[in-house]
Amino acid sequence: MDKEQIITKITEGGLVAVVRAESSEQAFRITEACIKGGVVGIEITFTVPGADKLIWDLSNVYKNGEIVIGAGTVMDPETARIAILAGAQYIVSPYLNLDTVKLCNRYRIPCMPGAMSIKEVVEAMEAGADIIKIFPGQILGPKAIGAILGPIPYAKLMPTGGVDIDNVGDWIKAGAVAVGAGGSLTRGAKTGDYDAIVDTAKQFISKINEARGL
Repeated sequence: MDKEQIITKITEGGLVAVVRAESSEQAFRITEACIKGGVVGIEITFTVPGADKLIWDLSNVYKNGEIVIGAGTVMDPETARIAILAGAQYIVSPYLNLDTVKLCNRYRIPCMPGAMSIKEVVEAMEAGADIIKIFPGQILGPKAIGAILGPIPYAKLMPTGGVDIDNVGDWIKAGAVAVGAGGSLTRGAKTGDYDAIVDTAKQFISKINEARGL
């Protein structure tokens, strides 16, 4: 799957599951539950123990293009390269690291650095970022999307942090091309209730489709 197809798949799906866990086994189960709930974009954060091996394993299990597997909490180009070699199809960072974006562009891997201001959004776009992660979303709120898109209507923005079932529609209606959801989507894992993750994923997708008028 080439770069443009990956970006299209993420934006059409509208939801990226941000997977954080205490172990790779728990992260794998969270991922399976998210996929069962209809999530297309999976982001394995590098806070998960053995994240690169998990990405490798998932890439081999789900190799028919039904989902796209990315790496999150990527702080530097070294980690990005490890993730790409393990099979990561996109890279997500909490902030803009120019060398990371440069490396991703070299290998035609979609890159999604974090930004909090219009200045940071523009700097990320100028560096060659594909989608800008508006982070932390709980601080900025959905209105920030509209404020940014006012002067920069061609920016592709994806909020992460503070996105939940109650406000995901607001983020989409404000102009977000997709959203990233972590704890609000995967909290069932804390009690071993993976069925709750499946149900929550379905609710997220339903809300996104409703906001898009689908």
